[in-house]
Amino acid sequence: MRKLFEHHGARLIQGIGALSLSLIFGIVPFALIAVDDFVVAKAGVSTMAPASPQQGKCARPIGLRELSEGSPTQVPGTWQMRWDEGAKDCRAAKFEPLEVRAYNETTFIIREGLCATFEAPFIYLLIGTKQALLIDTGDVADPQLMPLADTVLRLLPTSGDHKLPLLVAHTHRHLDHRAGDPQFQGLPSVEVVGFDLNSVRRYFGFSDWPNGLATIDLGDRSVDVLPTPGHNETHIAFYDRNTAILFSGDFFLPGRLLIDDRHADLASAKRVADFVAERPVSYVLGAHIELDANGKAFSWGSQYHPNEHRLSMTKEDLLKLPETVEQFNGVYTRRGQTIMLNQTNALVIIAVAVASLLAAVGKVGFNLLKRR
Repeated sequence: MRKLFEHHGARLIQGIGALSLSLIFGIVPFALIAVDDFVVAKAGVSTMAPASPQQGKCARPIGLRELSEGSPTQVPGTWQMRWDEGAKDCRAAKFEPLEVRAYNETTFIIREGLCATFEAPFIYLLIGTKQALLIDTGDVADPQLMPLADTVLRLLPTSGDHKLPLLVAHTHRHLDHRAGDPQFQGLPSVEVVGFDLNSVRRYFGFSDWPNGLATIDLGDRSVDVLPTPGHNETHIAFYDRNTAILFSGDFFLPGRLLIDDRHADLASAKRVADFVAERPVSYVLGAHIELDANGKAFSWGSQYHPNEHRLSMTKEDLLKLPETVEQFNGVYTRRGQTIMLNQTNALVIIAVAVASLLAAVGKVGFNLLKRR
């Protein structure tokens, strides 16, 4: 009987140990995001030079009622877009680091390839007659591995010997949305907005964050900027009046909604829903795709996305977001195809669970030793 107990006790210890390791390694990626947020927030500064008051000349704060209530003249585009699915073994695969799709002649959707980075973030280039706007710079800094700046500059129109001026902004400060910034620093006629909260507020003129709106005049093309903290305190979304596309970053995407602050996220969801209620929305475009076409999440870190979910979401999806976020329990909730997770709270709960499991393992081991 003792041998039987010892045999099953050993198997129990092994099983608990394996479960503990699985939980620990499963939460590490989300923990790293939380740590990155904490470090940047404590530092309170950006690695970019802070925006000067003069830098804000292309954006001005505006109230909701100041915006035209009329429908903008929409410029149509093509949405027949398929993306490389990556590979099970990227080391043996041939792949392009960047994929570029033209929505129309002045709107480009750029994606960093899955085999270049599992984040595979989407980057957006909007071109006006006076300047262009680049939303995010992706997850890879090395221009040899990811020639983002060279690709973007080639897409910009030329006037004489000069390229159209370029403004680089970010949906938020997470590294996978700003790692490419150094490629643009120091380039002529290129301005990069800092990614820390003070720089974002200063540049766009948000004096009562997260209230208010700003607008960027690209020349015959206006882009509204909406504060959307919740995923991250620096998060903003962009609404292009030209195409009626809302670029939602990590605030809303076909994948895991990592919610750092539920209260702020819910307020942002209501704010955006109110904003689009009386406005046309052709598409809502996020920064990642993490689901397959059936709504199943790909494994975290996967570089293979067969049968991937479409990138575009709808105005109806966005209008339902406040109700969805209201149901978030603060740790993990799934409603339909929407997955909501607070990585910090999940980490704490898992840490407590692992500690309890380890304590149970210790107790079992102690009892086994006593029986010898």
